[in-house]
Amino acid sequence: MQNPVLVAGGVLSAAASLLHLAVIAGGPSWYRFFGAGEGMARMAERGAVTPTLITMGIAAVVAIWAAYAFSGAGLIPRLPLMRTALVLISAVYLLRGLLLIPAFLFNPGAVTPFVLWSSLIVLVYGVCYAAGTSIAWPALSAR
Repeated sequence: MQNPVLVAGGVLSAAASLLHLAVIAGGPSWYRFFGAGEGMARMAERGAVTPTLITMGIAAVVAIWAAYAFSGAGLIPRLPLMRTALVLISAVYLLRGLLLIPAFLFNPGAVTPFVLWSSLIVLVYGVCYAAGTSIAWPALSAR
């Protein structure tokens, strides 16, 4: 395995994608448990399609991000715009995780256990992508 850190990021993203699909199957109580908010849970209870579409969209994006990690690690064929995509994915995960800092500084009451844990988890994802991308950088040049 050429880049176990990027593979780890891909596995984490793939797991997140599958978890989002499980939330759809789990229904309103799963939307609540995983922090989607009461509004999403209530829409799911009413049978609205919106929570399903949003959650499927997130699952699809995160699955694509997993594919980029696996591609960057050399496990699957090269995907388009490899360097750009991995840098942007790293940035999104890192920024989402680091939003915890201003939340603590400016609105500590808004830092719920879900916000805390999801931010820390996503920060780990971002570190895996950033470190893995850095390791793979020379091999990611245009071929």
